[in-house]
Amino acid sequence: MEKHIFGVTEVNNLVKLLLDNEPMLNNICVRGELSNYKIYPSGHHYFSLKDPEGAIRCVMFKGSAMKLRFRPENGMKVVVTGRVSVFPRDGAYQLYCNTMIPEGVGDLAVAFEQLKAKLYAEGLFDPGHKKPLPAYPERIAVITSSAGAAVHDMIRILRRRYPLAKVILLPVRVQGVEAPPEIVGAIRYANRWNIADVIITGRGGGSMEDLWAFNDERVARAIYASDIPVISAVGHEPDVTISDYVADARASTPSNAAEIAVPDREELARWLRGAEERMAQSQTARLDALRKRLETLASKRCMTDQMAYVQDKRMELVHVQQRLGDLAEMQLHKKRQKFSTLAASLDAMSPLKVLGRGYAMAQNEGGQVLKSYRDVAAGESVTVTLGEGGFTCTVDAPCKEV
Repeated sequence: MEKHIFGVTEVNNLVKLLLDNEPMLNNICVRGELSNYKIYPSGHHYFSLKDPEGAIRCVMFKGSAMKLRFRPENGMKVVVTGRVSVFPRDGAYQLYCNTMIPEGVGDLAVAFEQLKAKLYAEGLFDPGHKKPLPAYPERIAVITSSAGAAVHDMIRILRRRYPLAKVILLPVRVQGVEAPPEIVGAIRYANRWNIADVIITGRGGGSMEDLWAFNDERVARAIYASDIPVISAVGHEPDVTISDYVADARASTPSNAAEIAVPDREELARWLRGAEERMAQSQTARLDALRKRLETLASKRCMTDQMAYVQDKRMELVHVQQRLGDLAEMQLHKKRQKFSTLAASLDAMSPLKVLGRGYAMAQNEGGQVLKSYRDVAAGESVTVTLGEGGFTCTVDAPCKEV
């Protein structure tokens, strides 16, 4: 009997048929480390799963890849499910993956940490970007499910604490694939029409998957872009979402969000009463001080005797005049003494005093005082001045010695 000779494609198809008909390989679960992970423009994901002793080629088509809730990375340990088959064109067998989850933790936890790290690096959690909440909001937009218990708790607390504020409900779905676009749309609507002074968005408690709409990147970016301050109120106190990090304020519960969004009217009333008392006490103290000052002024002599001020000033004027007179007299006395001293000195130096002691002063015809015999000549007329009177004489002959 002649042996059948297979073509290459026939062999590949036969192996494919055998693998496709093996139940164990049609829904197999494989653990391994991601390697050579690539995403092609078609949306298909190609990678290898490896362990210390081997590797297997894998593919995850676009339809399955779109369901991933985290971003696979090389070196990440994962568990995948799928089927083992052969691609007849090249005869290589590979694992066609339907699902993938990180080993040891849930895919949602990994997706949460990845998005948290990404938005932190972009600055969406920066405290400097967070806006202060208004102290006395007039309008409050609540973005949540209209059917949940959370919205009723918030409205009840808002009305009890601060009935002056108007509450505007923007109902949205808070769970499921439709929830993120609706939440984003409500935040953008509130900002576009400026319908509120503050926004509260959130929901009641639940599992991580129930709260996942508030871990959506689109919701986080809408909160970051909001010009109106946003309070995130998701789940119970231990629950933390990406929205909590991005929002301007984080509330532990929806009820707590209502408490921090508005002041308590009872506390405001107490504060106003205290302010009223402090103002009254301040004004009373001020009036008492003014009254005492008025009494002091009223008791002054100028108020009891209208001429007292004029008399006091007149006495001051007399005193000043007397002091000025004394000062002037003192100055005159000093000047007189100085004058007497100078006059005595001048008198002592006067030539008349010298002449009075028996001396004479001779002058030539030109009036020049003669100091030497050489200043005259024989026959020249000389005037002699004495202590009392004088005379004129003619020089017979000048001589050196008399």
